[in-house]
Formats: sequence, C-alpha cells, structure tokens
Amino acid sequence: MTAVQNEIERRGSRIFELVDKHPEPLFSKAGLYQRLMALSMRDEQFKVQLFRFVDVLPSLRGSSEIIEHLDEYFSDNGFGPLVDAGVRLARIVPWVSGPLLRWNVSGMARQFIAGRNPDDVMATLRKRRAKKIGFTVDLLGEAVVSEADADKYAARYLDLLERLAQETKNWSDPLGKNSELFPVVNLSVKLSALYSQMNPADPADAIAHLAPKLRPFLRRARELGAFINFDMESYAHKNTTLELFKTLLTEDDLRDWAHAGIVIQAYLRDSEGDLCDLIAWGRKRGTRFAVRLVKGAYWDYETTKSLQNGWACPVYFQKPQSDANFETLTRLLLENESIVTAAFGSHNVRSIAHAQALAEEFGIDRSRFEFQLLYGMAGPIKRALVEMGYRVREYCPVGELLPGMAYLVRRLLENTSNEGFLRAKFAENVSAKELLRDPRELIKLNGENPMKSQTTITTQNQHRQNSGLVDTASDDVYRNSPLVNFVYKDSQDKMRSALREVRNRFGEKYPLVIGGEKVWTDQLTPSVNPSAPDEIVGYGSEAGIPEAERAVKAAREAFGKWSRTSVEERARLLERAADIMERRRYELSAVEVFEVGKPWNEADADIREAIDFCRFYADQMRRLGRPKLTQRVPGEESYHHYWPRGVAFVIAPWNFPIAILCGMASAGVVTGNTVIMKPSEQSIVCGVMLMQVFEEAGVPPGVLNFLSGHGSVIGAHLVDHKDVDLIAFTGSREVGLKIWESAGITRPGQRELKRVICEMGGKNAMIVDSDADVGEAVGYSIYSAFGYQGQKCSALSRLILLEENYDRVMERLIPAAASLRIGNPEEPGIMVGPVIDEAAYRRILDYIEVGKSEATLAYQAKELPPQGYFIPPSIFTDVKPNMRIAREEIFGPVLSVLKVRDLDEALDVANGIDYALTGGFFSRSPDNIERVKAQLEAGNVYINRSCTGAIVGRHPFGGFKMSGSGTKAGGEDYLLNFLVPRVVTENTTRHGFAPEQTPEYRDEFLWPRPN
Repeated sequence: MTAVQNEIERRGSRIFELVDKHPEPLFSKAGLYQRLMALSMRDEQFKVQLFRFVDVLPSLRGSSEIIEHLDEYFSDNGFGPLVDAGVRLARIVPWVSGPLLRWNVSGMARQFIAGRNPDDVMATLRKRRAKKIGFTVDLLGEAVVSEADADKYAARYLDLLERLAQETKNWSDPLGKNSELFPVVNLSVKLSALYSQMNPADPADAIAHLAPKLRPFLRRARELGAFINFDMESYAHKNTTLELFKTLLTEDDLRDWAHAGIVIQAYLRDSEGDLCDLIAWGRKRGTRFAVRLVKGAYWDYETTKSLQNGWACPVYFQKPQSDANFETLTRLLLENESIVTAAFGSHNVRSIAHAQALAEEFGIDRSRFEFQLLYGMAGPIKRALVEMGYRVREYCPVGELLPGMAYLVRRLLENTSNEGFLRAKFAENVSAKELLRDPRELIKLNGENPMKSQTTITTQNQHRQNSGLVDTASDDVYRNSPLVNFVYKDSQDKMRSALREVRNRFGEKYPLVIGGEKVWTDQLTPSVNPSAPDEIVGYGSEAGIPEAERAVKAAREAFGKWSRTSVEERARLLERAADIMERRRYELSAVEVFEVGKPWNEADADIREAIDFCRFYADQMRRLGRPKLTQRVPGEESYHHYWPRGVAFVIAPWNFPIAILCGMASAGVVTGNTVIMKPSEQSIVCGVMLMQVFEEAGVPPGVLNFLSGHGSVIGAHLVDHKDVDLIAFTGSREVGLKIWESAGITRPGQRELKRVICEMGGKNAMIVDSDADVGEAVGYSIYSAFGYQGQKCSALSRLILLEENYDRVMERLIPAAASLRIGNPEEPGIMVGPVIDEAAYRRILDYIEVGKSEATLAYQAKELPPQGYFIPPSIFTDVKPNMRIAREEIFGPVLSVLKVRDLDEALDVANGIDYALTGGFFSRSPDNIERVKAQLEAGNVYINRSCTGAIVGRHPFGGFKMSGSGTKAGGEDYLLNFLVPRVVTENTTRHGFAPEQTPEYRDEFLWPRPN
C-alpha cells in the first residue's frame, strides 16, 4: 500500500468517525418520503414511475388531475401493499390526498432547493453561515426556448447578485485565512439559460450573443467583490462554455480579475485535456482563476444521446473510471495551485480524502482550496469537514418548483443510484474500508462493465468523434451510421472546407448517364442556390423523349443478367456505395446546403439516411434472398422466394435530394431490378453526385441510369411506358395521384401490371395535452414546424392545443418562434433558410394571405436576408378545422394553431383530414398516451418528441390515406414492393423413399449456377 493510500485511509476514517458522531439517514425527511425513496432503491420500475410522477405533479392544476395521474402511474403495478393502499385511499378522498401529495413533493423539493426566491434563500444562507458553511447560488432552469425567457433569466441573475451583495455586506469568510481567494458572494451561471439558440456547430454565434449579456454582469460582480462561476451543462455546450470563459476573462478590463471560475466534469473522457488547456491559458493570462471539479450530473442524458446518434460516448461508462479521473484532475489542480484555485465538488469521502492527502503532500494550506457539496445532501460530511478546519461551500439552487424539476430529478437519481456513494454509506452501510478503496482497483475488477445489463458497449483507447463506440444492437438489429457530431471543431472545419470546395465547382455542367455512357444534350437546366438565386450551382443535361426511350432500352437489356446476379453481389454493390458516401460525406452535405438550402445538420442527416438505406437494404435483401421452406412435409419441398419485377422508374423530390433518391434507387437495384432514376429539377446536382457514387461503386452499365429533365415531359412518358414495370414516386399529392391513375391503364404491348409505390404529402398534427411539459412541447413544435423551413412532408402544420393549456403554450410559442435564427444555411447553426425556388416562394406567400383572410396572424418574422427565397416563419391562431390553411399542404414555414375542448375533440380534429403521414402527442398521462397510440391516424406517431427525423430501420417511414399507399421506407417489408413472390415445389419421393431432412433455407435459384 502506498503512502498516499495510507494517508487517504487515515483521513477518510477520520471523516467517517465525525460523520458517525451525528448520523442521519440518506433522506433526511422522515415518513412517507423516506419510505418511497427506500422502495425506489429496491424496485427500478417503481423508481421510474415515481420520478415521472414527481416530474409531472407541479403542472397538474387540481386534485382530480393529481389523483388520476397517481392512479395511472401506480395502480395495479405490483409495487406492494404500501403503494396499493395509498392509491386506494387517494381515490376515496381526492380533495385531501391531492393537496397532500403536492405538499409531499414540495417537501421533497425543499430538501434540494434552497428557496423559491431571494428572500427564501437568504433565510437558508443565514442558517448555513451559522454553521460556517458558505454558498454558491444558482437559478433553477436551463435551456430556455426563447430570447424573451433568456432576457428574464439575465435580469434575475443581476437582481440576485445585487440582493446577495446587499444582504451579506457585513459577512466575513468563515476561515478568515486566505479569504481574498474566496469572496462571500458566489453565484453560478448557466449559459443555456441566457441564449436560446445555442448550437454546438456555431460557438462563434453563441459567444457573440452571450458575451454582451455577460460583460456588464461580470463587471458589476467585480465592483461588488463577488465571485462568478460558469456552470458546465451538457457536452454539446462544453466547448462553447470554455471558449466564452477564456474570451471574456482575457479582455482588458477583466484580465486581472481573479474571482471567476469554471466547472470541469471528471466523467468526461476529454476533461484532462480541457483542464490542461485552461491551466496553460491561465498562466498566459497571468491571473489566478478558479476551477470547480465535479464528477458530472448528466450521465444518463449523455449516454442516451450518444446511443441515439451513434456517437462516441463522451462520458466514462463506469463510475470508478470517473472517480479515478477525478483524482487525476485533483492532482493536476493542486500541482498548479499557484495559478488556479480549486473547489472539489464531491460527496465521495474517498475523493475528498484524496484531495486532502495530496494537498498535505504538496504543502498547500487547507485554507487555499475548498470543498463544495450540494444543498440538502451529505449534511454529516459537511459538518465533519467544517470540524476538520476546511472551507465548505454549498451549491444552493433557488427558484420555483416547475423549472426546478429537472434539477430535482437529477438529485433523486443521484441519491438512489446503485453506484452512488451516499446510498452506499447512508442507506446500505457499506464499510469504510470498502468505500475508501482506490477506484483504479475497482476498474480492474469490473473490466469494461456495460452501463446496462442489456447493452453491449465497446470502447477504444482513442476518442473518435463521429464513430459509434456505443453499441446497443444485437446481431440481428441494424446499426445506423452515426451522425456527424458538430460539437467538435474538426467536424466544423471539415464542413467549412467542403463548402469552399463545392463553391469552387459552381457552374459545372453534368451529363445524363444511360447504359453506362455519358450523354450530353443541347438543352441544359440550371440549378440555382435558393439563398442567392443569381448563383448557379450547376447545369444538368436535359433529357427528352429520345433519351427516355434509350434509358428504357438500356435498362431492359441489362435486366436479364442483373436479375440473375446473386443477392450477395448486389448487396455488396450497395455497401460499396455506402462506404463511398461515408468518405464523401462532407462534400455531399455541402452540395445540399447550396442546392436545396439545407442547414448543416439537416444535410448531414440526409447523407446519413442515404448511407443507411444502402446498408439496411443490403442486409434485408440477404434475408429475403434465401429461398425459405414453407412447411416441413415428408416427400415434398416447397420453397418461397422472390424475383425482381423488371424496369423501375424512380422519381424523387428535392427536399431529401440524396436520401430519398438513394433509398428508392438502391431498393430497386438490390432487389435485381434495373433502374431509371430522375431527380427533381431543383436538385439535379445532388442526383449527379449519387450517380457518381454508384458508378465508382461499380454498378454495371444499364443497371442504374440517370435522367434529368422536366417531369411533365420525360416523367409522364416513362410512367405510361409499356416496358416500365414499377414506379417509385415521392412527391406532391397532385402528381402522385396522376401517376397512380395513369399507371392503372394497361398500354398496348404491356406484359406486367405496374406496381406503384406512391409516397405523398401530409398535413401533420401534434396535440399538446393539459399536463404536457410546456418547454419540451414548444421546443419540439418549433423545430418540427420551422426546421428546414417546414419543407418536409413530415413537418408540423397543425398544432392542436387543449384549451386548459392553450395560454401557457402560446405565451412561450410566439417568443420561441421570434428567437429563431433565419439566414443563409451556409453559416452553421441556422434553422430557417430559404424555400426551394420562386414558385414555392410565391405559393407560400399566397397561402399566408389566405391565412390572413381566414384566421389571425399571431406572429410573423420581420427580419429576413435581403436576397434569396426567404419566407418569414408565420403562426396563425383562431384557426378552424375546415379552413384551407388547416386542410391543405403548404410546404413552408407556416403553422396553424387550433384550440379544442379536450382530447376527444383533439383526436377528431387531428384525424379529420385526408392525410395520415405523421402525428405527435405531448403528454405525461400514461392512459392518454396509450389512447393516442391506438387512435391517432398517422403512419408514424411520435410521443413527446418531434414529428420529423425518421431514421432508417428505427422509424420505418410512410403514411396512408392521401399520404401514400401504405409503404414503409426503411422498413423490413419495403423491398417486397420491388419483388414478385414465387414458390417452387418438388416431389422428393422416389419409389416410396423420401429424404429425412429438408433444410429450412436453400441456395438461390440461379442458372447457370455461379462459379
């Protein structure tokens, strides 16, 4: 055992001795609360339900609502007699039990929240001062949805600062020694509460908006002799927070100010690098600054987000890894004590004792650093540290219960975590010797322990930025390609470089590709940049009837060989194409930014979807491509398998110019059909790029043919062509219905009934229940309605609000819309760019005029770029279900808000139209959620999230009614639309003898047999 470990154990044992002199339970409030917490530690499902109930309770208005939710969350769930009896009693006397439950949850919150307002918190701080405990105060609430909310938070921070300074002007530091390092007034600030449009891809924008808000605040804090700490939140905002801190503290009037600090989260894998950079910056600046070292409070969020997006998880998977890193960073802080003042934020006695031991080893006086612990937690540890002569500060949140729910739930999760120190010490009485073990030993014992029992996790030594290191899929579940993570500067730089390179190619001319040959025509179609219509992104050769006929002939000739090519060879072609798109990912995204006005993240998501289509359909074709035995019958074998249909004509829209084109074309190719693909006239260059990808991947001549031109000419001709066997269309209802009708006519010489895959538009509704999380509903609604200018068939068009919630939602919806960033999507962080072309521009403006005549224009953006096809985001209220703006697809940034009495009427309104594509529901009522899942008429129903952003394999996409023919792109059954089923039956009996075994699968029916 090392000398340091001996010293840690000695000091840790001393802390435990002092703790045990004044024992108290983990949950200091007795009675029902303590019993519920104890039960939650034993039953994970109960914990989930309890915390969800706690989360929704502050938003419930009356006793009946409270009891309804209590019943829905806890009734008949097998949680034991205590819970069952409580639910039954609550039903009998709701007027008593409703307020009682609210009082109990308020009491639970008061354990962790220091006060509702400055008056409350001052009473708390005075009590803490009597116990020689300092404070840092933080306003509850984070991630505001509008600049109006952000301005309110900025004003509240300034007011709180003034009030704390006034009330504590005669207070002194509890220790006295080195008090100049530790001002009495200490305020923690969350940046996400001060700017609603923070985007990790654009830290410069965030800094440009946050710096003017923070400068006067920091200057005033300096005048008052206060300390300001920059809180650290989710990983997405980490780099921006660090950069802003360094930018402001390097400015002339703040460069020599020592009373500012920032948080480092030890559970982050790159935290050591960040701390080293900070220390180097501090030495160059030449003035002391502070660092609060914490483990981190967003572990569940970070891991979930990484799993969803396929990203390298930024946090350690094991708690001992975070604990070990905390000790590494502790050493780094104390080694650089001459420039950085350390505050160790932990309840873990091992971590605390380690800091004490190292400080002693380095000869650092205990008055030159401090320990910070959360209000309402670890009281005995705080008392022990004060008794030992250390400086102790409490992190004291202040605010109302509703905005504080996220904080409260994080505290409850921390207290009940299986790996939490406080639970181990105060609830499970784990021995001191075990609690003081070196965390590195625990890592070795555990290995790479999965973070959840059902999840397999792989890690690599090097932290890769866009690779999926977190693997939740079993072997038979498709693993999506990860999104590009624009948190990283390297990703931002690659995107900017790609934009420059693509801009340098503006004006290039591109040919058709027919039968493997490049074909030029006399007519060229320009494709313009909708953000700057005088810029030509590229020219496409315009196909006419002769080129269309030539393409059909080439496809028909190639079909014979391609249809008999093995499934494996066809699947590998798609996988090679996916690999090429992965390599050219930034370039392809940049083309979409310029040609169709997609923001960075939307463009990348489109390329990711195209990659996923290729890999997913390759996997699915391998599954479908093996002939399968229908039944086990002695003396006979019958195998069910599929043949391709023939020549497929693919017609794609401009709004997902590579993903949808690739999805339909790759489905046709991998199933053994030959394909003629036609991109939209507005996205010709994107279509060219996809054709280049498949050519590089080695697609045989004639298997995939590229035609650009007018849909009214070549599109109509090919739909009617006798030798086109299948039409895959995604686009408007008007065109889709014409195709559906025309394809039903049998032409002279036609030998196949045409199969039509028809995916059309939507008039999508989202319903907001009376108990919904308003901030969440508003944030997702704004993105669903105005992301990519509302130019998605899945976009939110009708927001249906229950009258009970109407005012609460609207008072936040309008300011949120007013806060949107509108501009050229070439710049990062833009949400609303231009609509696709002049025709769309004029059509949408006409619909806005219709809306003005029918309803009330509640909001319309005023500041737009001077050039380009920019439509102001618009919100209409007083909309009735029979109005045109509530029934017709607009395909632009126009949102109709409808008020209804109750959920019955909401469902009637949502379902009472011709479309059934996507729909959404925001609620925290389990019963209402189940009802909407069962009754909302939509092909894709989304609960408590946006109604856009379907992911291949995860959210098979497509609608019914007038939204489509019921197909599901990216689903397991999608390829069946490109195939005809066939059954081959053989009598295997010979003179009464039959084989004993027949394999479930056999090789493909191919002749000549492949070598």
